[in-house]
Amino acid sequence: HFDLRLELGGVLKSWAVPKGPSPNPVDKRLAMETEDHPLDYADFEGNIPEGNYGAGDVIVWDRGRYVAIKDMREGLEKGKLLFDLYGSKLKGRWTLVRIKSKDATGKEWLLIKEHDNYTTDDDHGFDDSSVLSGLTLHEFEDLRPRTRRLNTALKKLKEATPGPFSRTPRKPMLATSGEPNNRKGWIWELKYDGYRIIASKEPGAVTLTTRNGHTISDRFPEICQVIAHLPVSECIIDGEIVVNDAKSRPSFALMQQRARSMSAHEANSAAILQPATYYAFDLLYLNGYDLRNCTLLERKSMLKRVLPAYSAVTYSEHVADQGTRTYNTALELGLEGVVGKRANGKYQGGRSSDWIKVRNNRTGDFVVVGWSPSRGNKNDIGSVALAEYRGGDLTYVGHAGSGLGTRVRDELIRKGRQYARKTPPIKDISGVKRSTTHWVRPLLVLEVSYTEYTPYGHLRHPAIQRLRDDKSPEECVGRFDVAEPTGIRSESPAKVVTTNPEKVFFPEPGFTKQDLVSYYRSIAPWMLPYLEDRPIVLTRYPDGVDGKSFYQRDVPDYVPDWIRREVLWSDSTEKEVNYFVLRSAEDLAYIANMGTLPIHMWHSRMASLDLADWCVLDLDPKSAPFDDVITLALAIRDLCEEVNLPSFPKTSGASGLHVLIPLHTQLSHEQSRTLGELLARVIVDRHPQIATIARVVRARKEKVYVDFMQNGHGRLIVAPYAVRAQTAGSVSMPLTWKEVNRGLSNDKFHIGNALRRVKRWDEDPMSGVLTEEPDLARSLTLLSEIMNRG
Repeated sequence: HFDLRLELGGVLKSWAVPKGPSPNPVDKRLAMETEDHPLDYADFEGNIPEGNYGAGDVIVWDRGRYVAIKDMREGLEKGKLLFDLYGSKLKGRWTLVRIKSKDATGKEWLLIKEHDNYTTDDDHGFDDSSVLSGLTLHEFEDLRPRTRRLNTALKKLKEATPGPFSRTPRKPMLATSGEPNNRKGWIWELKYDGYRIIASKEPGAVTLTTRNGHTISDRFPEICQVIAHLPVSECIIDGEIVVNDAKSRPSFALMQQRARSMSAHEANSAAILQPATYYAFDLLYLNGYDLRNCTLLERKSMLKRVLPAYSAVTYSEHVADQGTRTYNTALELGLEGVVGKRANGKYQGGRSSDWIKVRNNRTGDFVVVGWSPSRGNKNDIGSVALAEYRGGDLTYVGHAGSGLGTRVRDELIRKGRQYARKTPPIKDISGVKRSTTHWVRPLLVLEVSYTEYTPYGHLRHPAIQRLRDDKSPEECVGRFDVAEPTGIRSESPAKVVTTNPEKVFFPEPGFTKQDLVSYYRSIAPWMLPYLEDRPIVLTRYPDGVDGKSFYQRDVPDYVPDWIRREVLWSDSTEKEVNYFVLRSAEDLAYIANMGTLPIHMWHSRMASLDLADWCVLDLDPKSAPFDDVITLALAIRDLCEEVNLPSFPKTSGASGLHVLIPLHTQLSHEQSRTLGELLARVIVDRHPQIATIARVVRARKEKVYVDFMQNGHGRLIVAPYAVRAQTAGSVSMPLTWKEVNRGLSNDKFHIGNALRRVKRWDEDPMSGVLTEEPDLARSLTLLSEIMNRG
């Protein structure tokens, strides 16, 4: 029979379920409440001797965690328990209801499946094997037939070599980069975003070893437990450990949390609350036989024989010949990519063309060879210098600062000092700014996304994804000599020709339409990082600032195809809208030629529309003195420093100032607005004479409006460096906090002097709004303490 056991109060509350659970809500399975069991029984699999309670053979049919929907202790008293199960087999919502009748003893319950996505009409729907050993109760009673079948199959493998088990870590077989194909004789597996692990079992010991030779067995007890229970004496398995996110997709960030050093208690808790899965895809050794010279399909066939059907250790399925279809499926599922393997290939340590990997997005692994300080803090990292091995030599591929979050930055600062060196570890440094680059020994590896290589071999639009502490620098072999797919074009096919170039757009300073087009084309290197992959909205002034204007959100039909557009649904108009997404200097020149002055952009990118990149506080003075705007901007800076939040100011280009706080897609738009409101309320409480959050203008009484309502899904902010419809031709200009003083004004920066200003910079002072990743949990705690103090 089955036992259902739920941990509560340090014991296992237990019910005997003779027929077992059913995923069909129509089936109401009898569940007899029994005495409580000790927690040790949760993972016990073996024989309970006669004379003891529950005597006989026991297997762990399923295990996982449960979440109580209602209080369990109260439910036990009232006779109804409702809970969600997250097991290898049992999932979804279930209920236990006590039977109430005159003949009932109070121990009779019914186990019933609630209606949800895991409901089926099948009266059983589950296999009868263990999630630890993979054995059925019948096999557990007598393992000899199964062992004989396994050994017979082993001996039939012509290339299987008898030999002793070796504790020396096996060198894993590595894949080369390639493209999907449909060639015969190849199989295709999903590429998992986790840690490559060689798992070995010998009598009394299970070891998990990373590709760099580190042992991390103690961090994944749920994996070791399954391998220890496998019904074989010795084995060596190759695979990947992953941790899935809420959408059941592998998350490398979650995997890194699980792989960190922790106590045994923490590891056991993590195994329940954040369980890992080991996707096993190869078998190197089994019961006295070395299988590396056998074909891949032979090795996989033996692997499938020894693994449980449902378990934390899972057999990695494959598809034969259909590489393109498998790759497209991986794209649809949002997975990292696929790996193609020669079906009859042998297992050989090191990189081999018999295995090829095809990543979903264009990412690569690069070696950190140096770093440059941020403009605001010479001891902080603003960007890192990257390199890859080409022909055996480290070759510089560019600097990357985008995506440099707090965790990566802290790790680089710590190890960057430890690995510091005076001379560059690369031969050719012609493309490196030597005066600001601090060199380090080439020991750290970063995964970096990019659009393409430039003709000179540098990465275009690099963005740091994560540290790869599971890879060695020598594995960062370049792909620059490989034909790169075209991808998304970043430049127009021809230079935009300005129509009516002499038309005066700003009468007072005399700036013409050609001045406007030339400005946007020249400012592009500084402006485009903010606009990349971001929907924008135009306000067009065909006859200049003194003429009529109109709002342009939908891309007109006559706009050429090389201007990117993205279709989004608009709730306000109840129709689809084709938004502009700008990618190049000529894109900017084109919309400037349309008479565009303000360019407004979303707070989020197409890749993560529901998550905010920043929170903005818009200081709108209306009739209030601009000196009050300065006072409040500095007050926001001070408040942000109190709660450990970075902040970046810029002129609005019109009458006020904007202060942006980087969020790095950690909050939704509604949460971003809430954060803005909390900050705004503290500022108003501290400066009630000059600040207000009253939206109605007449209620402001000549106070500066601290506007947090600009945060929200689809809300807009004027882009940095965008030209405003002001008579001076002013632009929205990023500032350092030192520049936020009594001498500041919005018309100080305009299309006539903005380019000279930015060319003097080593780094855009506002670039951190795109890269910094604050510890929001800590900041919100500090902000809450300030508000509670009043």
